[in-house]
Amino acid sequence: MTSKQRSYLKGLASNITPIFQIGKASLTPEMIDAFHDALEKRELIKISVLKNCADDPSELAQIISERTNSQVVMVIGKKIVLYRRAKKNPKIELPK
Repeated sequence: MTSKQRSYLKGLASNITPIFQIGKASLTPEMIDAFHDALEKRELIKISVLKNCADDPSELAQIISERTNSQVVMVIGKKIVLYRRAKKNPKIELPK
């Protein structure tokens, strides 16, 4: 992913609200499945890491990215933004 594409996705992500929250239970297989489904439908998702989660948001972003074959767009504070192009009906057109 180029810096221009990453910047474009950051702009899109600024307008969306987190659809998932990671709490003290941290990551579960069910959450990973939910991330897969959401990435296929939306392509760009935002995840909020709650204060009671002991894990580092950057590490969580890397783990989720590896398990969902997505790309980390950004991690700011306790917010994670991930992108994965949909296999069917991609909605987001990245700049070249």
